[in-house]
Amino acid sequence: MSARKVMLITGASGGIGADLARVGAVKGHDLALVARNRAALDALADEIAALPGQKNPRPLVFDLDLSQKDAAKSLAAALDEAGASPNILVNNAGYGALGPAAEGDLAEQLGMIDLNIRALTELSLIFAPKLSETKGRLLNVASIVSFMPGPGMAIYYASKAYVLSFTEALSVEFAPRGVSVTALCPGATPTGFQRRARFSDRMQKQVFVGALTSPEVARIGYDGMMAGKRVVIPGLLNKLMIRAMTFIPKPAILALVGSLQLRRADKEAS
Repeated sequence: MSARKVMLITGASGGIGADLARVGAVKGHDLALVARNRAALDALADEIAALPGQKNPRPLVFDLDLSQKDAAKSLAAALDEAGASPNILVNNAGYGALGPAAEGDLAEQLGMIDLNIRALTELSLIFAPKLSETKGRLLNVASIVSFMPGPGMAIYYASKAYVLSFTEALSVEFAPRGVSVTALCPGATPTGFQRRARFSDRMQKQVFVGALTSPEVARIGYDGMMAGKRVVIPGLLNKLMIRAMTFIPKPAILALVGSLQLRRADKEAS
């Protein structure tokens, strides 16, 4: 009996991950959802199973903290036990924290590296043979901050720079396998990320002026992945900003981003 081919999505309990699951379901993909929040995953799985015309079985649900050691191996074993194998992998799980790195909680900062970098890397490599078997697709969720250093959110910005660099390199290495690899680089998007990063309601209102919604980002990311694009930057303003940065000296970028983020951190601390 052949394995159940699934679109495997991490960080699927909310935000862009959940919306990518909704897009995938509408497009006819069988799904496997991963996050820490079992209740949110079950609610999403039930929502998808109840979609009109849904022909696939209820999505598989795995409540795992991917920042923990051996979580990726545990996920691979759980998929095998369920008789499932990913033909699409979406590495979406991640978080950020506002404030100077040396003043933040060390465990939280290192946990960011574990989730945003190590887990994404491990999952990409563990499932590479499965993706190769089906000429599948890999979507890693980076950010527009991948293109710049970020004083005030130093580790988060650096982690997303890694995701972009790693993904672009894999797009070349995986091409002979027939696997397309895409980095999705959204700008500020209204999700639970900002609350987790300790952005105030006031800050979120400022950040989200003109921002795309999570469903819009998910649709653009899905379409870019299916088109085999290497990098997807949703939104014209985000594209223009990244293009303009190539003409701005690095000290000026550091000063601008640092002034903005550190001022935000100071306001939140006061």
